[in-house]
Amino acid sequence: MVEHIVLVKLSDDVTGDQVDELISRTLALKDVIPGLLDIQQGRNFAGRSQGYEIGMTARFEDRTTFEAYLPHPSHQAILAYLEEIGLEDLIVVDFDTN
Repeated sequence: MVEHIVLVKLSDDVTGDQVDELISRTLALKDVIPGLLDIQQGRNFAGRSQGYEIGMTARFEDRTTFEAYLPHPSHQAILAYLEEIGLEDLIVVDFDTN
């Protein structure tokens, strides 16, 4: 399996409704991305976040399904929405699990 972790930092102009929409769209990927076993996303409540407000984890069957996810149109639509609303930075970590 592959674990995909993303931390998102947004501009100060992003509204709560836009964050809710981002989370809703992201969670819906489970219904359209083959090999996506689980996806979770939510607001970071830790005071030590260094400005990263949203965390996301996704689990894929294997590297092949993960690599197919990256260019998938539904995933690309999420990235476009992030840019549209005010993405400042992303931290991404991907690793194999047993």
